[in-house]
Amino acid sequence: MRKWSAIERDLRSTRGPLLAGVDEVGRGPLAGPVVACAVVMPSDARAIRGVDDSKTLSRDERDRLASRIHSRALSLAIGAASVREIDRLNIYHASVLAMRRAITRLAVTPDHVVIDGLAIRTLGIEHTAVVSGDARCHSIACASIVAKVTRDRLMRALALRYPHYKWETNKGYGTAEHLAGLASHGLTPHHRRSFAPVFQLSLALTVAPVAEAPALAAAFYDILDQEQIS
Repeated sequence: MRKWSAIERDLRSTRGPLLAGVDEVGRGPLAGPVVACAVVMPSDARAIRGVDDSKTLSRDERDRLASRIHSRALSLAIGAASVREIDRLNIYHASVLAMRRAITRLAVTPDHVVIDGLAIRTLGIEHTAVVSGDARCHSIACASIVAKVTRDRLMRALALRYPHYKWETNKGYGTAEHLAGLASHGLTPHHRRSFAPVFQLSLALTVAPVAEAPALAAAFYDILDQEQIS
């Protein structure tokens, strides 16, 4: 994505130059927070070469680009929703909360906000929603990269404290190694108890002999929706 999109150019011409791109990461994992980023990039500067949907970039590419985005941004802010908030509100509303926190923490007031996905009635902030926005809008892609880099670093830090779940590699998603850790060491305060696989596995382990826990975890891995662990 080497240039500003037509969507961004049109919004700047009609709403004003301070356009905030917003995206969140971490809806699907079984553990860890959901993290959002809001970023206002200078409209009179070129788009940053290499910025794209964060899912298509390597870790090294994301880290390098995140540093450039931080240094180039007029304003950048992070918002998160905790596991407790995810379990209390549900993941959708917790994601909206994280996005709202990021937007309201910006040091400048944006003229308009552009988000990835569908319009969010409960966001409480006027915005334009762009389906697949992290692949179509430079501002959203910048937010996507910073949000993912931030959350990945949080999960690697948590992995140092809870090494049995391999969060440094799976970032909290329901991989075989993560489920094996759940089977052998149980839940942590950072697991989303409202998520079906976590609840079902924790319930099953109450009736399974300890020696059978690894096999039980393997079975749960097989029946998980593969979209949740991709």
